[in-house]
Amino acid sequence: MTSTPSPSRTVSTVRVVVGASVTGILLYTYVIGIPRQGASLFDYFGYFTNLTSLLTAIVMMTVGTLALRRRRVPAWLVTSRAVAVASMIVVALVYNLIVPGTGSAPAWVSTILHVALPLLLLIDWAFVPDRGPQTWRSLWAVLPYPLLWLVVVLFRGRTDGWVPYGFLLPERGTLTLAITVVALLATLLASAALVWGLSRVRVARRIPESADSQAVAQP
Repeated sequence: MTSTPSPSRTVSTVRVVVGASVTGILLYTYVIGIPRQGASLFDYFGYFTNLTSLLTAIVMMTVGTLALRRRRVPAWLVTSRAVAVASMIVVALVYNLIVPGTGSAPAWVSTILHVALPLLLLIDWAFVPDRGPQTWRSLWAVLPYPLLWLVVVLFRGRTDGWVPYGFLLPERGTLTLAITVVALLATLLASAALVWGLSRVRVARRIPESADSQAVAQP
């Protein structure tokens, strides 16, 4: 396997800060509004945006911390990051194209989670050369998490009647729901194909080599 260069300390620090900030924003939004509406923490993280943002934040903080400690980021974690980027692209597409402005969170929170975060993740993935090429046979890795989320949401819709998004309401009918699920998964796979393809694009390092950067690059 071809080794990949380690990111700069600045990039790694930004990843940790972004992850911590997103986690803080999610908890802040829950505290200021959701309890007053009677929703549980389980319902709050039943929203794909919230759960995916939290998982993405954890991945980014872990990747950034490992790099800051001069430790190698394992291949499975790089793939997890790829899945997170692909999933957040879907979050951005669904919110901005299908259900814009329907959330109850403050506008600035929606902008960060549905626009700024996905864009930042995509730029980071595309232009920071510390991700190895993802093999096409591993593209399936993007499916388990969203499929599990869909199964739980559809089950809840049939049992206690709660769903996070109107297009997943059980009264829409089995056929309509099936078409919606297929469309969502197709969008996810297309997003993943973009992310996987970008991982195979070589990005030249623009940071001059120094004693510090050479030390970071050591295994």
